[in-house]
Amino acid sequence: MAALDIQKTYKIFIGGKFPRTESGRFYPIRNGKDELIANMCLASRKDFKNAVVAARKAQVGWANKTAYNRSQILYRLAEMLQSREASFASELEALGLSKKKSSAEVEKAIDTLVYYAGWCDKYSAIFSSVNPTATAHFNFSVHEPMELIAAVAPESSPLFGLVSTIAPIIAGGNSIVLLASEKLPTSAMSFAEVIQNSDVPAGVVNILTGSMDELLPHMSSHMDVNGLLVARPGVDDSIHETLVQNVKRLKDWSETWEDQGPYKILDFQELKTTWHPVQSSAASGGGY
Repeated sequence: MAALDIQKTYKIFIGGKFPRTESGRFYPIRNGKDELIANMCLASRKDFKNAVVAARKAQVGWANKTAYNRSQILYRLAEMLQSREASFASELEALGLSKKKSSAEVEKAIDTLVYYAGWCDKYSAIFSSVNPTATAHFNFSVHEPMELIAAVAPESSPLFGLVSTIAPIIAGGNSIVLLASEKLPTSAMSFAEVIQNSDVPAGVVNILTGSMDELLPHMSSHMDVNGLLVARPGVDDSIHETLVQNVKRLKDWSETWEDQGPYKILDFQELKTTWHPVQSSAASGGGY
């Protein structure tokens, strides 16, 4: 008797778990031959709100970890992704990508995780500063996470684009609610399985599938979201108007998401400046 072909069930990823969308809606994913690959959850506004709650709850603990510990966790993600390299490449091929492009997607995603793992405990040392003052004070500027970021991943790069969006944001101590590629989302949810089984705390990364047109207005208007990242074209003027009204930072990576560097981490950091009086020589018993 032939073995039963068990089809994989794809859900959304919120708070370290895989719930079904609350609306019960789904949409089909087909390859270039019009073959049905999977039915994906069509995430709703309620799903997004649930993901924001989970991300907000997890962010403080994630930011309070040492930068070196966050580096270790991102490196562990790369290790786990590499251990499943063949299965991810096969999944991407099923979507219609060539064997060469599928392998490149996985390899570049692994390299990106290792790259930002290396930056976790270094960007602050490079970009922080001691500032000159005209008074008897020390003045320090340091970077702190913006906290909770909503993001839209690139459409054409289902794994490398996804990782290039997530890695710099969480490397800087933020949590994220991310909308995966709409037409090529299966590897995003498989990557969520890697996250779930890694040391990334539940809720730091949340991944939804569905329509950018439906979810982007909610991302821009939600008052508990501190920043918005869009790594694909299609942001209309109404989104910009909403962001102006609620003073939410927008970063457009639609043309630059493939570029890597520590400045990507800084895109979602706040600069904090601290003043501290210099102790007088009389009080200290000498010079300073």
